[in-house]
Amino acid sequence: MRDYLSAITEFDYSRTVEAALAGNLQALNACVECCDRHALPGRIALFWESRDGRSATVTFSDLRDQAARFANFLLAQGVRRGDKVAGLLPRTAELLVVVLATWRIGAVYQPLFTAFGPNAIEHRLNSSGAALVVTDAANRPKLAEVDACPTIVTVTGPKGEGLVRGDFSFWAELPNHANDCEPVMLGADEPFLLMFTSGTTGPAKALSVPLKAIVAFQSYTRDAVDLRPEDAFWNVADPGWAYGIYFGVTGPLSMGHPITFYDGPFTLESTCRVINKYGITNLTGSPTAYRLLIAGGKQFAESIKGRLRIVSSAGEPLNPEVIRWFADNLGVTIHDHYGQTELGMVLCNHHGLAHPVHLGAAGFASPGHRIVVLDDDYHELPAGQPGILAVDREQSPMCWFAGYDGVNTKAFVGKYYLSGDTVELNPDGSISFVGRSDDVITTSGYRVGPFDVESALVEHPAVVEAAVVGKPCPERTELVKAFVVINEQYRATPELAEELRLHVRKRLAAHAYPREIEFVSDLPKTPSGKLQRFILRNQEIAKAQAAVA
Repeated sequence: MRDYLSAITEFDYSRTVEAALAGNLQALNACVECCDRHALPGRIALFWESRDGRSATVTFSDLRDQAARFANFLLAQGVRRGDKVAGLLPRTAELLVVVLATWRIGAVYQPLFTAFGPNAIEHRLNSSGAALVVTDAANRPKLAEVDACPTIVTVTGPKGEGLVRGDFSFWAELPNHANDCEPVMLGADEPFLLMFTSGTTGPAKALSVPLKAIVAFQSYTRDAVDLRPEDAFWNVADPGWAYGIYFGVTGPLSMGHPITFYDGPFTLESTCRVINKYGITNLTGSPTAYRLLIAGGKQFAESIKGRLRIVSSAGEPLNPEVIRWFADNLGVTIHDHYGQTELGMVLCNHHGLAHPVHLGAAGFASPGHRIVVLDDDYHELPAGQPGILAVDREQSPMCWFAGYDGVNTKAFVGKYYLSGDTVELNPDGSISFVGRSDDVITTSGYRVGPFDVESALVEHPAVVEAAVVGKPCPERTELVKAFVVINEQYRATPELAEELRLHVRKRLAAHAYPREIEFVSDLPKTPSGKLQRFILRNQEIAKAQAAVA
């Protein structure tokens, strides 16, 4: 294991880039880095398991062949360098083919989470101007409700199930195109992913991820996750989100390491089955997922004990009791990691680097990043004083975020990027997470922007106004709670609350709907009329503290 201080002291970005990307920053292609470079005979890229027990293995050579064919199909549809190709797909081999084919022609892949409803999908597709969207039979009906939907390609079910007149059939098209497609080489600052991140004052914002970010994704996978050639690796995060596409797909594949996809719901039974069937030794996921496993108790522990070498956690703070349970019952160390869609992972308890681990802390700055704590005047704070976590961009060569697409941001102040999270520097140099300093809700590892939920609520004719906050929840970190002012023609009943919950769930996503709705006569606002969510959030925090006092 490398020493953390040595890794920081000896860090050389140019050498890191050369090692990771063959030293040519003006001639990069993500498909080459994540597929072609590793397409040796028989080398496996994907272990796939379905919810009903079917399984398959896919080699890098298979992916290269199919990605070239689909790339030629994309070119035939007029998709070119810099265009957006969206994927509304579950965890299947077809998703990898679409991603790699998009990258091969120099286009930009835009992931869409399969739990999104039509409104969330429409906003993202219209904002990006996607040239084409690929989906499957299960998700195809959502696109029928999307205005100005681009060209659709469907991965059909049995006997063409799900194919709508006018759509292209994914598997029917592949044989029509050659398996040779010259990769388009790009510069390091050109985009290869388009992500969306939730905000507090408007719809989800788009951000382009440049090709050079692959270096940071690899670095995290190597240093923090400690992925080794002998590991069997499983990242349970959905590739429709940043952690899944960055570190469940791009990072390991760029290292030539096979990944595992389980195409089904995360349950105790499925987790045990996949870990044991594939001999998983290196596992990454969210605290919510790990708390679900802990609920399985001794029976679960005995079924997988001795299998796991490394367990990593991200998406929300890791509770100390989870750390202790994994150590006591599974004999494995679980480490907390911190990041954002905008940054990747920048604060980690590194499995692959030797440094002290402060129980409950998010960890130390990832090599190539300088992370600081700032006060309200943007001065750096010493240990023991809470403030805003920030990235010193002038001294963080691995930091690739350059802003949102077409939207100004207040997150850049001088040389700093402000994360929006409140943290505290510890005497040993690690950093502990205190909480969100804005209104974004973290629930079950997902970030939910209150504006999106409020917008969906007010679409219902019963709702006059709505305010959405995160309520403390031991299982989910926070749950989404809505305070709703209703039209005088409606009555505040449990039936109306349930109707509103289903209304939001259908339009946004299964994780974003308000699990609690409280009907109120008015909402707290500033004299200028700005919603003061923090008052409602603080009320919920006080109630939670009183309940355990």
